[in-house]
Amino acid sequence: MKVISSGKGVMLQPPDLNDFREHNRTKPRGLIDKRMTEKQAVAKFVNDGDYIGTELYGTVRCPQSLMNEVIRQGKKELRVAGQGVYELDLLLGAGLVKALDHTYIGMEVYGISNCLRREVESGRVEHCVEWSNAAIAWRFKATAMGVPFLPTRSMLGTDTLKYSAAKVVEDPFTGDPIALLPALILDVGLIHVHRADKYGNCQIDGISGFAFEMARASKRLLISTEEIISTDEIRRQPDRTIIPYYLVDAVIEAPFGSHPGEMCYVYERDEPHIKSWVEASKDPETTRAYLQKYIYDLKDHQEYLDLIGSQRLQELKDMVPEVSS
Repeated sequence: MKVISSGKGVMLQPPDLNDFREHNRTKPRGLIDKRMTEKQAVAKFVNDGDYIGTELYGTVRCPQSLMNEVIRQGKKELRVAGQGVYELDLLLGAGLVKALDHTYIGMEVYGISNCLRREVESGRVEHCVEWSNAAIAWRFKATAMGVPFLPTRSMLGTDTLKYSAAKVVEDPFTGDPIALLPALILDVGLIHVHRADKYGNCQIDGISGFAFEMARASKRLLISTEEIISTDEIRRQPDRTIIPYYLVDAVIEAPFGSHPGEMCYVYERDEPHIKSWVEASKDPETTRAYLQKYIYDLKDHQEYLDLIGSQRLQELKDMVPEVSS
């Protein structure tokens, strides 16, 4: 195909699908108990310099307990893919990000990310490659399909494409321009779900984001879940299992694992808490103080929940409107 133009963004992780296939062949297919803590999972599966991704929609199903542990363990020089609100903002605030394949990092109604601006302007984030929300999801989808790229009209004619690593080619069938989105392969994917069994069969209620695609585009996949249930319960509704066990490397039971984000039908987003972060993130000193209080001074997710308090957590549950069956 004739290449018409190329985005100026850096390819943070060139897709090697043959290597990815070989890696997947080494994953065990047996029913292995994969339960562990955040501390154990992050220590075992996340390395300095890894290319990681978080799956969520805004703050919905944010894998926050896992991200807190990544920050607590100081995993540095990370390359990060996806769209982020609170969880990637904290990672940037901790100074652990080297490069970004991103669609959006900000605080939604509260404006752009103070931490992102500081880290990019300082040069600590060396590359910031832009994609649309759809483009990132389709890059994961290309990997899940086992193809090196997907052709799409998305981003054509935009500056987003200009600052991406996509290419515009001449469609060999029509001669029209078409954008090629390269497959995206993560070293580690972090996903929070509603329920899972101990083997890693996962189910999600409500908005599913791009969990299906990202789970199938991750060399190592860490799942946190609101609850671990029996495999018999999972099998009663097999059509709900969006992520099968053989993709998963670790299962972490983490009630309120998305806090201060929300879980559909379980608890609401903790708006005052997020606003407190927005204020703290305006200055490096108050950013460090916030991270010290909510991450570094705490041993694990349970201590975090104790700090937030059972009363506040119950209030967030009570905010969820009842859904009639």
